[in-house]
Amino acid sequence: MSQVPEIVLGLTGSVGAYKVCDVIQELKRQGYSVTCIMSACAEKFIGKATLQALTAHKVYTELFDDNSAEIVHTKLAGKADLVLVAPATANILGKYAQGLADDLLSCTLLATEAPVLMAPAMNVHMWNNPAVQRNVELLKTQGTHFVGPISGSLACGYDGIGHIAEASEIVAAVNNVLSVKAAS
Repeated sequence: MSQVPEIVLGLTGSVGAYKVCDVIQELKRQGYSVTCIMSACAEKFIGKATLQALTAHKVYTELFDDNSAEIVHTKLAGKADLVLVAPATANILGKYAQGLADDLLSCTLLATEAPVLMAPAMNVHMWNNPAVQRNVELLKTQGTHFVGPISGSLACGYDGIGHIAEASEIVAAVNNVLSVKAAS
């Protein structure tokens, strides 16, 4: 792990994205550096400028950067001490479980050798869908860590499991995964 631990934070398209601001602030308070990757759908829920202000780093949204010769996904994958996906939608869970890479976040996930921590957030019926559960179980057998989801009132009007974990739980999970990594 580098001197200042680097968290690469992937945000996907869920209303739970608003909680990520609190996660970033607490990670920064604890001495982490945070760099964000936003999916196109995440940009519908939270502003890029907000994340840049909170992290003091560029926020990445595109797989290809015409203004740079860098290969963005391998750069981000290589600098990460941990990749956190919060909120993690059914889409990103499925793509990662099946080895699909068609955007910056999915390419970064497949390219990293750092631990990966998923904080799922979605409708209760989506979370309980057998396909999603198969993907979660497959990811767990491959070493992916999970925090949440938790039960609560969902933005779609349902009550049930699918609510993104609380910011404090996500940060505690980051600390736990990195402490296990450091001990090994």
